[in-house]
Amino acid sequence: MKSPVIHLMLAFAVCAVALAGYGVWYTIIANKSTAVTALQNEIDTKTETINRMAATRATIAEISNDEATVQNYFVPETEVVTFIDYLEARGRAQKATINILSVSAGTMPAQSTLGITLSIAGTFDAVMRTIGAIEYAPYAISISTLSVGQNEKNTWVANLTLTAGSRVASTTTNTL
Repeated sequence: MKSPVIHLMLAFAVCAVALAGYGVWYTIIANKSTAVTALQNEIDTKTETINRMAATRATIAEISNDEATVQNYFVPETEVVTFIDYLEARGRAQKATINILSVSAGTMPAQSTLGITLSIAGTFDAVMRTIGAIEYAPYAISISTLSVGQNEKNTWVANLTLTAGSRVASTTTNTL
């Protein structure tokens, strides 16, 4: 029979090999775990960046819709005649006559404008309603001077100067 010392040494050798194998395997797994953690952090960072980009694009799309709505309150430079026709139609709707006396381009800080001087003639009610219709039109309009009086034919006449916000007509569209 074999001696117990050989069995003991053999058991220690098997145990030492098992511990060495466990240590090597543990080191390999720990290194892979570190690599996986680094990759997961990179994935999380890129996912967060993509989410922020998507949120930014959605915000830009929303803002561009709002910008288009706001731009509708300004008269395009190419549609000044259409705007004048619009003003005259407002007068006819109120049974007043509008005569455009002058149109000029102006500039306020960071915004181009149109200066329009006009005369409105008709009954007092028609003249005042026309002034109100122009003032509350869906445009960026402000009345800078206004004078109202009667002429010799007993017709009311209002002379006013208004400033309308203007914009350059855009030929490009914004694509996201």
